[in-house]
Amino acid sequence: MNSLCDLDKKELITRLRRIEGQVRGLQRMVDEEKYCVDILHQINAVQGGLKKVGLKILDKHVHGCVQRAVKNEEGDEIIDELMDVLAKFTD
Repeated sequence: MNSLCDLDKKELITRLRRIEGQVRGLQRMVDEEKYCVDILHQINAVQGGLKKVGLKILDKHVHGCVQRAVKNEEGDEIIDELMDVLAKFTD
């Protein structure tokens, strides 16, 4: 299995760098004592960005790694792993 399940690495890195910039912006906002509601809006944007990255990876995992494992009759183990990840992802 590929570690990123054939995900476009460049796209993933671009998204994560954007999120990294948002987090740096959050640090600056706190340091500059910006309005609390503005900080909360930015936190929500960071969480949304991370969720989108996670869902993109999850989609590629299911349609790549999981699908291949099922075809190779190794589905039970990878489905159990997927369910464990989903349980943590939705907490």
